[in-house]
Amino acid sequence: MSVRHFAMIFGIVFLLAGAAGFVPGLSPTHVHPGVSVTASSRLALGLFPVNILHNLVHLAFGLWGVLAARRIPAAFGYAKGVAIIYAVLTVMGLIPLTATTFGLVPLYGNDIWLHALLALVAGYFGFVHREHVVNGTLR
Repeated sequence: MSVRHFAMIFGIVFLLAGAAGFVPGLSPTHVHPGVSVTASSRLALGLFPVNILHNLVHLAFGLWGVLAARRIPAAFGYAKGVAIIYAVLTVMGLIPLTATTFGLVPLYGNDIWLHALLALVAGYFGFVHREHVVNGTLR
């Protein structure tokens, strides 16, 4: 898979995740302890704690991915950015003081392993994967 495909797929998944966080049937209402921003407080797909800010972040990462997929350098930048940011979010989710992003966004529970997985996949495409161009064709 090319880094551009990665960026497009991750972008679309983030857009869908951001939208799903606002759909009551897909995301039951949930009270997140320690989170002061309670608008749209839900468990996305019944598993992942989200609120309105979390959903907006997912939508922003989705838009960034879709736009980055247009060019290889932008897609690599997106992959590196997602890897670094989601690695930091994983660690923050493990620390009680920062697991709610200082009361703004829930990062605990199932979000921890999901953020770690996202960071690992993005890290592969951002730092390990190499695109090969042969006679002007991406391979």
